Amino acid sequence: MKITERQKQILDKLIEGYISSAQPVSSQSFEKKYSFGFSPATIRNEMHKLTEAGYIYQPHTSAGRVPTDKGYRFYVNNLLKEKRETQIEPEFDDLLRDGVEDEVKLLQSITRDLAKTSSSLAFSFNLDEKIFWKEGWGEISKKPEFKERDLLESFTNFLEEFEKDIEDFKIGSDLEIFIGKENHSHNSREFSVIISQYNFPKKEKGLLGIIGPKRMAYKENINSINNLTEILRNL
Repeated sequence: MKITERQKQILDKLIEGYISSAQPVSSQSFEKKYSFGFSPATIRNEMHKLTEAGYIYQPHTSAGRVPTDKGYRFYVNNLLKEKRETQIEPEFDDLLRDGVEDEVKLLQSITRDLAKTSSSLAFSFNLDEKIFWKEGWGEISKKPEFKERDLLESFTNFLEEFEKDIEDFKIGSDLEIFIGKENHSHNSREFSVIISQYNFPKKEKGLLGIIGPKRMAYKENINSINNLTEILRNL
């Protein structure tokens, strides 16, 4: 099924609504919140088509709808096509103002502040020194998903596997995103990874990224990592 522009509008808003609320999106609340210029019946019909095509699903018969991995992938691919401008976010301004005197300290600070801005677990890995940093347990533990102990345990196991296999990640020069089962780990079905390669002026290379529930703020997180990696390349 090829998604129409109308279906894309509905899918985008449904995903953004779910990311914001952490609750399945019902057609009734959806119709009240957004004005698309077409009837509620049309919205319900298009949501039904998106469900049949595998972009969204109903966790329970009486529940609203949530995105599938396929829905998130469609949404993320469109975000990656958008033109972006590099901007230094206020949280990173102090870190970058004085240049690079201590690359390790700078990278640790960036990882910590990236965790705060993303409310997820941020990581960095220096490929030359084989050092892995992670920050953000306090932020990510507040996510509604982790009220379920089993899910928190799965996340911990996934993070351990991820850290162990970090050198096996083969990414190009651009940012990449792995959603749910794309991570190839039985512990990863509910999580997403945003990862990018960085370069320091002394030619040191590494990886910088965010790990969290699939229901993460992709647009903001993509912008944060893209901006940081671009800044690091030009220090």
